[in-house]
Amino acid sequence: MTLKELWAAYFQYPAILAYIALSLISVAVWTEYPASAVRTVLAAGVIVGLYPAVWYALHRWVLHSNWMFKVPFLASTWKRIHYDHHQDPNHLEVLFGALHTTLPTIGIISIPVGYAIGGIGGAAAAFAAGLITTCVYEFVHCIQHLAYKPRLKIIAEMKKRHMAHHFHDERGNYGITSYFWDKKLGTFYDRAERPAKSPTVFNLGYTPEVAKRYPWVAELSGGVATGHPRKRDAA
Repeated sequence: MTLKELWAAYFQYPAILAYIALSLISVAVWTEYPASAVRTVLAAGVIVGLYPAVWYALHRWVLHSNWMFKVPFLASTWKRIHYDHHQDPNHLEVLFGALHTTLPTIGIISIPVGYAIGGIGGAAAAFAAGLITTCVYEFVHCIQHLAYKPRLKIIAEMKKRHMAHHFHDERGNYGITSYFWDKKLGTFYDRAERPAKSPTVFNLGYTPEVAKRYPWVAELSGGVATGHPRKRDAA
């Protein structure tokens, strides 16, 4: 895949266009209710700084939880936001987050913080910063999952760690663009440090045995797929 093809794949997904559109609307709100330059930069900067910690927490303790699929009304959400992604890591349609989950999350994290710093203008700046940061995260996420070989060493390293998360052991390397919190909390790893492959790397612990007790995800998925996604058709 060329860089041009990567950009084409990135911009064909509606969520990215929605983030960009809402960012522009946020800028328009800021022009109507501007905060000072200092408060605007501070509001945006705080959100950008918070993102790695928030993403780590959500990824580790929500997306990789073993409680969401046990609750009937949350099972479909968990299936869409992460189970499907691990079942087939390179499937573009589930590569990006679902708007009905990502937008409320971005808003809850950014708007109160921005408002506390700079009123309506600060809230608009913080929300725009959250949306733009999400776009950056999703672009790096595209690089990590699609057939594009990054030239920058730092991006290649990010891809290596994320691919280990998806194809070797899902219990670590939770970051996307930053592995700071993985290193601080002991979940950063290299494949050589964990010789044994996780048996739940593709199903996140939602095994056929678990599905017998909590069947809702399996019912929505037409069963529980097992094994490497690229080898299932041949099995």
